[in-house]
Amino acid sequence: MNRRVRSARWGAPVAAAVVAAVATMVLNPTLGASATAPQSAAKAKAPTAKNVIFINGDGMGASMREAARLNLSGLDGQLAMDRLTASGQLTTTPHDPKAVVTDSAAAATAWATGEKTYNGAISVDVDGNPLATLGQQAKAAGKATGLVTTAQVTDASPAAFFANTADRGQQDEIARQYLDVSKPDVILGGGEDWWLPAGTPGAFTDKPAEDTSEGSRGTKGNLIKKAEKAGYSYVNSASGLSKAKNGKILGLFSNEEMFQQRPEGQGDVYSPVVDLGTMTSKALASLDKNKKGFFLMVEEEGTDEFAHSNNGTRVLQSMQQLEKAVAVARAYIATHPDTLLVVTGDHETGGLSVEEVDAADESGDAISAEDGPFSIRGSDRKFIIDWTTSGHTGVDVPVTASGPLSESFTGKHPNTYVHDVLKQVLAPRR
Repeated sequence: MNRRVRSARWGAPVAAAVVAAVATMVLNPTLGASATAPQSAAKAKAPTAKNVIFINGDGMGASMREAARLNLSGLDGQLAMDRLTASGQLTTTPHDPKAVVTDSAAAATAWATGEKTYNGAISVDVDGNPLATLGQQAKAAGKATGLVTTAQVTDASPAAFFANTADRGQQDEIARQYLDVSKPDVILGGGEDWWLPAGTPGAFTDKPAEDTSEGSRGTKGNLIKKAEKAGYSYVNSASGLSKAKNGKILGLFSNEEMFQQRPEGQGDVYSPVVDLGTMTSKALASLDKNKKGFFLMVEEEGTDEFAHSNNGTRVLQSMQQLEKAVAVARAYIATHPDTLLVVTGDHETGGLSVEEVDAADESGDAISAEDGPFSIRGSDRKFIIDWTTSGHTGVDVPVTASGPLSESFTGKHPNTYVHDVLKQVLAPRR
């Protein structure tokens, strides 16, 4: 029997309680060792999965998680994402004739379709043929769907679950497909520029001082107006999102990414209009209303973009925001045991390693320079981040999970395996 357990409605009061719980879990990580709801009886039947929350720390490898653990939780602490009940590893190699290291598009395509492809492809095979995506399959199964990201909502990782294009750069076409084809119920993040025609600035001005290259550039008409006609509530501010009624929501909170990704002290800014945890909480409150369940894809993009800039300070800040989103998800599954929660990264960025503070150790320069030192929570000790590249690397990435089917992620698997597990929950039954 597929039984849903609720201790309260997942609405505004519960969302407010979650925010308080998240703050406690992030700031006092020694508390709350397990957010999984206990079974009331030893013989209680384990619930089957009806919902999926899939969280991507873009560019997040094992060393980035370790740096964040030391900085946010201390020598003996744990991150919220480390407290999930199952853990394993994923390989990330694409099927690209010119590359052995994946980009986000090929990696997300592997997750969303179960097939490997070339870098830059959004859920098309190596010959450019469109592939069935989990987002569209979940919708066909009657489930609510949503995406939350601090990147453009049409960026590679979320796009792969809800669109098909041969080139990840076709972000206005991806936005059009969201409205005409895959129809996710909740779309929250950045990238207003791709929803409006060139010369038609929206809530965020063209050529802002912090980045004069940004500005409206769509070629598919005014997609914001089109979304509103299709029944979406459009919001572009924190207050607007808070007031938005549950249902179909389009929230665009920046021209492009919800930050400025540059090296330390060179115009780097991480101060989103709405933080990732708040967007995740709102999305869950809305998607939760669907009796057949939901699929929610959540992404922190700063972990990748700031790693490309070898900016350790902002990477750790982005990891803290990702942690808050994971804490929101853990609070949700604590009262909804029919929900599978998965946290992973699409690839590793920066060749990041955690090292001792050692003046005798060579520090390198440019993209191989050492970064820090950074503090270890609750200690007078510090650590160094050493970068080896400004690009991606081919190392395995960790995956942790809780809820029904979470044990499937134990061991080492190709990234296409994510699709194989999630499909069991999201694809229509035959």
